Amino acid sequence: MVAKRILSLWFPRLAAERILRRRRDALPQAFAIVGDANGAQVLVSLNAEAEAAGLSLGQPLRDATAIWPDLVTHPADPAGEAQFLTVLRRWAGKFSPWVAEEPPASLVIDLTGCAHLYGGEVALLQEVEQDCADLGLTFRAGLADTPGAAWALARYAGGMASPLRNGDAVEQEARATRSRAAKRRGWERGGDAPRPATPGTAAAMIAEPGHARAAIAGLPLAALRLDPEAVEGLTRLGLRRVSDIMGMPRAALARRFGADTVRRLDQALGLDPEPVTPARAPLHFAVRLTLPDPIGLRADVEAAVDRLLPELCVRLKAKGRGARRVQMQAFRCDGRVEVVAVGLARAADTVERIRPLLMLKLDAIDAGFGIDCVRLEAVLTEPLHALQHRGHFDATASVVARQTAPGARLDDLIGKLGARLGSEAVTRRHPAESNIPAKAVITLAAAWSSAHEGEWPEPPAPRPLVMLRPEAVRAPDSPDPPERFRWRRRDLVTRMATGPERIQPEWWLDDPDWRSGVRDYWRVEVEGGECLWLFYATGGAASGGWFCEGWFA
Repeated sequence: MVAKRILSLWFPRLAAERILRRRRDALPQAFAIVGDANGAQVLVSLNAEAEAAGLSLGQPLRDATAIWPDLVTHPADPAGEAQFLTVLRRWAGKFSPWVAEEPPASLVIDLTGCAHLYGGEVALLQEVEQDCADLGLTFRAGLADTPGAAWALARYAGGMASPLRNGDAVEQEARATRSRAAKRRGWERGGDAPRPATPGTAAAMIAEPGHARAAIAGLPLAALRLDPEAVEGLTRLGLRRVSDIMGMPRAALARRFGADTVRRLDQALGLDPEPVTPARAPLHFAVRLTLPDPIGLRADVEAAVDRLLPELCVRLKAKGRGARRVQMQAFRCDGRVEVVAVGLARAADTVERIRPLLMLKLDAIDAGFGIDCVRLEAVLTEPLHALQHRGHFDATASVVARQTAPGARLDDLIGKLGARLGSEAVTRRHPAESNIPAKAVITLAAAWSSAHEGEWPEPPAPRPLVMLRPEAVRAPDSPDPPERFRWRRRDLVTRMATGPERIQPEWWLDDPDWRSGVRDYWRVEVEGGECLWLFYATGGAASGGWFCEGWFA
């Protein structure tokens, strides 16, 4: 059986070097990425020059600029960094097809059976180092039998565990002495200033097959990917290296510091399997038509859509997907791109369902001096047929029934209305599981919901035609229906009252509108013909009294 070989690539300056790759012509200078932490701006990534200047990760920006006034900063961009890491994952696919991302700045690669293609593991790491130097990236690598051991070697190989507390540590000195010692850097005491590493510089550590235990034994406990609380608790007991807990009874270790501590240790040693799960290639459905001469007439654009849309539908059908949102891009000669998008109420993979919606949007395209390229893309798709493994006859009958059902025609209508008014402007109502009258229904976007199936639940008592937010009514503070009351600057006389219907608030929710406690609802008909919906609030956490919440037809 071939032993597993896992490579962990860590890019400690990924965020900073991603920005610096665009500034290769700039002079070397201290550069940092600034992010937010608990409402304060802190340094989240540094280049080599910033580290050489004495700056550190997590340092407040105001302290960093006080130390190095010429510091150049850039705001953090987590989405851009994640996208850049995905690009690096695609690059790492040249070494092995099994590559996974470890956000925010690491890759794990299963090199089992692949290293010999590059002349061995050492030659493969030299290839990685050369590629990273060309990309302007600094990296650290660890190669071992398990992902946990490779992760530990990439980050902690060559490091030392924290020293024993024997009274000589700086943190045990007086506060004033400790504060001065923290500011005295080595070159301020007569030594040489540290030299920043150039992009592409690597620290690679290879653990020979079967020697992962010995390779990580001398590393600090943080190399096991433990929680900081667990590391602190183990350190208080004098356990600082991985070798200190390797021989400890697993039951006692799990009982004192949690099962995750034992699991991480076993994963690093290969006793608990930890497979490398590569990222799946995203489904991509797009077609493009490049025109020999620019076009500007609507008929020409329609002809381009008629050529592209059938090919897009063929690709959707091949994967069993249906488009829920289709985007059309028209590339103009002057470099601008006109974009229109349509949403469908039901996933579709046919020209007849998608084309009418696109035709409604063509008037929004400004051709300018001409369009020389048209592109169609299904930006949002979903499985078209959830029921599988059926006979050909049953499957065909099911598809025909869905396409000819009244619901399909309603979905087409919703799609056309959404193309003109917006997908969120077309809504439908669904019953809700609540005894509160104002919460008896919920409003959903018709394009992203299905019609309610079954009968609409009947309320225990008639509900008003118009619902209002509770409006105060001036009446005697009594639970009996008032004979006379004042509402909306009018004095009204009760002719007939029907009730009460007692409704209690949902005790598991803290609704501000229901802090007045239990309500007794009455259907009150006044002289003049109006029929109002009044309730009496018993009080509770807020003031009680009479209120009006609607009126009947």
